[in-house]
Amino acid sequence: MTPLLQGRIAIITGAGRGLGRSHALELARHGAKVLVADLGAGHPGSGAQAVVEAILGAGGEADAYDIDVTRPEQARAMVQYVLEKWGRVDILVNNAGILRDKTFAKMSLDDFGLVLDVHLMGSVHCTHAVWNLMREQNYGRIVMTTSSSGLYGNFGQANYAAAKMALVGLMQTLALEGQKYGVHVNCLAPTAATAMTEGLLEPDVLAMLSPAAVSPALVALVAEQAPNRTILMAGAGSFELAHITMTQGIHLHEAELSAQALIERLPELADRREERVPGTGFDQMRHEIAKARAARADG
Repeated sequence: MTPLLQGRIAIITGAGRGLGRSHALELARHGAKVLVADLGAGHPGSGAQAVVEAILGAGGEADAYDIDVTRPEQARAMVQYVLEKWGRVDILVNNAGILRDKTFAKMSLDDFGLVLDVHLMGSVHCTHAVWNLMREQNYGRIVMTTSSSGLYGNFGQANYAAAKMALVGLMQTLALEGQKYGVHVNCLAPTAATAMTEGLLEPDVLAMLSPAAVSPALVALVAEQAPNRTILMAGAGSFELAHITMTQGIHLHEAELSAQALIERLPELADRREERVPGTGFDQMRHEIAKARAARADG
């Protein structure tokens, strides 16, 4: 196998166990030098230290870093540490996360905010800390860890889903802003058995959902040939792409422009034939203006 990341410098948050651990090992296997960042990583016997030892034992290069991703100053210090140790940062994998699952009726605002702070703002803090560095070096690969819970919803996970969908919006914009600087930003939507899924799935299903089956997708999103602005889904050896699409829809003439007319024609709006993936947020406006002009031309 040809290493896809030889000499690249990678930071992975939440890398002490589960998916983060698997990602760290896989990036190192492909030749990357890996900073295994996690809460409590600096303590002897921590999961992060064990990951570092596994990488070193396999002939790779790695270090552990203790970080609370909700603290922006810690994110900046982490990046500075990597710069002093290895000289640059090529890859950032925003993987740190927590769960505080409850139905919205029973969920406290503190638990809602905490999940957003870790998943969303933690990713923002770490990404902001590397963003200008990557732009200046005209190279960077950033991955946001989203979830099908965010893309499609999941009972009892309003906080988690909100954070995970917010990361998709963040990715969509940063991918546009970073493209001309060689900075590619993508999302990974994993399905894996981790500490966050313990007790939720049957043992035979858990056996199929190894984190190691997801990590090749992570490598694909951070390699030199990585796509940009992609939502890659991965689990149990299967891979899919998710898209946020827009139907062709309808146009209501001024004389018929009313809520009642719209309600009556909702099934037409739901017709997914020739639906499109907008290139930017402005594409909705462009599409609607084009339809309005066409309707006027037709009288």
